[in-house]
Amino acid sequence: MSHDAVVQAATDSDSGSPVLVLVLCLFLVMGAIQVVRPQLLWKANARLQKGWVKNPQATEPTSKGYAMNRAVGVVVLGLVIWMLIQQL
Repeated sequence: MSHDAVVQAATDSDSGSPVLVLVLCLFLVMGAIQVVRPQLLWKANARLQKGWVKNPQATEPTSKGYAMNRAVGVVVLGLVIWMLIQQL
């Protein structure tokens, strides 16, 4: 295979889907919020519990629960960043 064919094959690679990149950016923002302020995600989702739980305020996670949310957020951020790099 000639050098020109290798260069042409390398430049013909398709970039990622714009919709997938947009969705990954959304997950990136949600992961960042989960790491920085997991309480915001809990407050946003607490309203969904009103018909199912007697006292939604009683279901707020403890400090250990928020620490676990942050750890999961770090993993999500790592995966999303890796997937974005693969797409671009």
